[in-house]
Amino acid sequence: MPRPITIAPSILNADFSHLADEVARVSSADALHVDVMDNHFVPNLTLGLPVVEAIRRCTDLPLDLHLMIEAPDRWAPAYAEAGAASVTFHLEAAQAPVRLARELRRLGAKAAVGLNPATPIEAVAPILGQFDMVLLMTVEPGFGGQGFLDLVLPKITALRRLASAAGLTLAVQVDGGVSLDTIERAAAAGADSFVAGTAVFRADRPDAMVDRLRQLAQRAHQEQP
Repeated sequence: MPRPITIAPSILNADFSHLADEVARVSSADALHVDVMDNHFVPNLTLGLPVVEAIRRCTDLPLDLHLMIEAPDRWAPAYAEAGAASVTFHLEAAQAPVRLARELRRLGAKAAVGLNPATPIEAVAPILGQFDMVLLMTVEPGFGGQGFLDLVLPKITALRRLASAAGLTLAVQVDGGVSLDTIERAAAAGADSFVAGTAVFRADRPDAMVDRLRQLAQRAHQEQP
């Protein structure tokens, strides 16, 4: 049975001077992806907790927080308390990922873990059951607009097989370079949650692009044996 597809536009590529209007342009999305970067874990500095709280007030869409920060053990719970539906922290940065995942769930958010392109899935395999979702970066984290790394496709497939073998209901999210040209490959490999920034917010009709991306991913799933 095909898994549900979710499309989460990344506001990293939105016009921040009209953020509420930009959010309204993607009302058909399944969630809104919010990147938090600290200029330490990644070489970029974006928004923080006050902006996330403001976004929460201007939309009913679930907020899918992606924390590319050092010390997520300290900072991640505050984003769950601010109303995030899901909080992703990076395995490479967390000191106690299991404890943090359990704390996020206690606060009412889904717990997700992110892996950079060079981090093997074996690093998360022993604790996979602690998470609702695994985010696989399909670009080097830090900046939007990068090209999709096809070298991550085998990781997507391996992760999906690992989750299925363990009987886990696990969302596999890809983030970076997701577009009309790449989403079908990622979906065919086993991804079911897709973060798209440039492809959505630079389209003439962002909502229509969300629907088109969803259709392509669903088709790729349906074509799988």
